[in-house]
Amino acid sequence: MELVQPTNVEARDGYKLWLEYADGAAGEIDLSHLVGSGVFKAWQDPAFFRQVHITDYRAIAWSDDIELCPDALYTELTGRTWEEMYPPPASVGTDV
Repeated sequence: MELVQPTNVEARDGYKLWLEYADGAAGEIDLSHLVGSGVFKAWQDPAFFRQVHITDYRAIAWSDDIELCPDALYTELTGRTWEEMYPPPASVGTDV
């Protein structure tokens, strides 16, 4: 099982992110519905929102308190399901 690898993230106007992944998937994700709620209140400062980056452990982050799962963003971007991305291991038959 290979994890999806984000390779580039860029903040855009309107609380949107441009994301690129190692497999070539790329596109824009709208996060405006999160702004002002809980920890996402910090995004009301546009300069803070522009600080988005990819962490060493693949998260899309702004600080230690605000991180988004790169896999969840990938599923939203591509429409692929978790099962398509990470299929369960093949069953091993047991002959007795």
